[in-house]
Amino acid sequence: MGLIGWLIAFLVFVGIEIATFALTTVWFAGGALVGLILYLMGASLEVQLSVFAAVSFLLLLLTRPLALQYVNRHVKKTNAESLVGKRAKITEVVDNEAGTGAAVVNGQEWTARAAEDGGKIPVGTSVTIREIEGVKLIVEEQERKV
Repeated sequence: MGLIGWLIAFLVFVGIEIATFALTTVWFAGGALVGLILYLMGASLEVQLSVFAAVSFLLLLLTRPLALQYVNRHVKKTNAESLVGKRAKITEVVDNEAGTGAAVVNGQEWTARAAEDGGKIPVGTSVTIREIEGVKLIVEEQERKV
């Protein structure tokens, strides 16, 4: 690939990372740097490309989860994301087949659907929000203690 090729690859990967801060290309920049070092040491193109791929993959696999913890630790969930796991109260019968259902959570009314197909949840039932799909809460009835 040559000195210029590895330098261009390195700079492109670093440039993309600086522009996005998405932790997607920095791993390939590391691989390109190792490829450049191998070129300077006289390794064949096949060895350079193989080690580039291996180093990039290993950096991605081993360090990305750790890096994401530090990079995203101050990111706050949006209002909708923060509702997952919370309780809501059914205000309109939830019936997936009929396409009906509403629930109130934090004083706001949402369209609601049951997590299980065919399930109906009556008015007044306390439910747990499992996920959000668009503007619909996907809920399931809470276990009743006997």
